[in-house]
Amino acid sequence: MPQSFVSIMNKIRIVALALSASVFIASCGTNENGQNKNPVVVTDTTKPAPVSVPAFDADSAYVYVDKQVAMGPRLPGSPAQAKCAAWMGGMLKKACDTVYKQDVHVTGGDGKSLPCINLIGVINPKATNRILLLTHWDSRPWADEDTKDKDKPILAADDGGSGVGVLLELARTIKAHGLPASVGVDILLEDVEDYGKSAWGENSYCLGTQYWATHPHVAGYKASFAILLDMVGAHGAQFPMEGFSMQNAGNIQQKVWQAAGRAGYSSYFPFVPADEITDDHVPVTRLAGIKAIDIINLTTDAEHPFAPHWHTHADVMNIIDKSTLKAVGQTLLQVIYEQSVNN
Repeated sequence: MPQSFVSIMNKIRIVALALSASVFIASCGTNENGQNKNPVVVTDTTKPAPVSVPAFDADSAYVYVDKQVAMGPRLPGSPAQAKCAAWMGGMLKKACDTVYKQDVHVTGGDGKSLPCINLIGVINPKATNRILLLTHWDSRPWADEDTKDKDKPILAADDGGSGVGVLLELARTIKAHGLPASVGVDILLEDVEDYGKSAWGENSYCLGTQYWATHPHVAGYKASFAILLDMVGAHGAQFPMEGFSMQNAGNIQQKVWQAAGRAGYSSYFPFVPADEITDDHVPVTRLAGIKAIDIINLTTDAEHPFAPHWHTHADVMNIIDKSTLKAVGQTLLQVIYEQSVNN
């Protein structure tokens, strides 16, 4: 995922949220540790009609993460990229009605032409009420936050693999249990997200999503909203309410966080504000015109926003927790099945 702008070496854009009285924060003060101290005010307490939601199989999602990691770093132009794309495409074909493949080249911040493979699995293609779910699947080519082997690629179990694992298992679950025809789901597995550096500028990240946002798999594609997954598998993960999502899709963010509570996972989805992240939901919102939110493992400390394994060689399978995969996957199923009966 993109680096943070909190420091010179990181690439989070910290933007003061100019919020009106109608939005969601009671007060965004910080304590002596730089952490947000006030919770987000819940502005919509409408409870959706009860709905039967299938169970998410975290064991299966874990296996899907492990499968990716076993292929090695999924870098642009590498054998692992081609192998992983073929495997993911096959998995989507088993679960989705239609699968699209965007096999293109994008230009990196260093001027290199990079092979990019986006895969889009479509469920219930005739439904106009659509939910877009997306995650990146490539590995970062540099362990720039590590203390050794900083120029070598990471395995990206969490930062890449976990989101794919959750979405593939979600698609399999929907296939097994069915989904009302009133709602459609599109799963975008986007490539070349993590080939970027602060020195190259903000737009050197999220290249696959930028391509898709300006060249959608279906002309004129629209969705009711989009949910991005980024680093959703680690032990002790927390998903506070990311700032760009709050500004641009606050009602969707609240819908998802409340669904997490109904699914039994409110402890993973606290109603506390976090800083603004430059991630794949940004081009989805700005270029594709779709309200998008980011479910991302963050601290509320602006100086240390990411988990210790972020962009290091510690991002391997032993940091993946089935309980976290379950929390995210079950929350997404709650959102999808509630959407099918309440909209």
